Amino acid sequence: MQARSHLRLVYAAGFAICVLLIGIALYLQYYEYQNPCPLCVLQRVAFIAMMPIFLVAAIHGPQRGGAHVYSALLLLIAAAGGAVAVRHVWLQHLPKDRVPECGPGLEYMLNKFPLTQALEKIFRGSGECAEGGWTLLRLSIAEWSLTWFVLLSALAVYAVMVARRRQ
Repeated sequence: MQARSHLRLVYAAGFAICVLLIGIALYLQYYEYQNPCPLCVLQRVAFIAMMPIFLVAAIHGPQRGGAHVYSALLLLIAAAGGAVAVRHVWLQHLPKDRVPECGPGLEYMLNKFPLTQALEKIFRGSGECAEGGWTLLRLSIAEWSLTWFVLLSALAVYAVMVARRRQ
């Protein structure tokens, strides 16, 4: 397979994975009634932010330099999303007596506080963020989210390796 086609498939796969992950999140929210906590919402935002980058890269089929730019952006977003997921997983594994109290919802915090103060409260987490909820293969949604951020980061790195191979 030609390297440019292969590179486009790699980016298209990343886009498809992000679409699938958001689809699963929406299914869990609206059909399984697993309402997202503020940290879940931030992780969704990271996956949604990765989608257009993967899509544009798949359409563009960049050369080496472009692949570096796309992958760097993807890695930055995945790192931010992964950091949120790590915090979320940590909250879920706290002993019951150390779990923070439930706080106000994300929309309320964003409307009532300056952005920096709202983000600080969100990252501190709350009792609802510490609930495990739905699991698959014994992993919580936050743990799956962290896994997918790592895998999508690896995909972005692989895209750079494919772009290097073609020149």
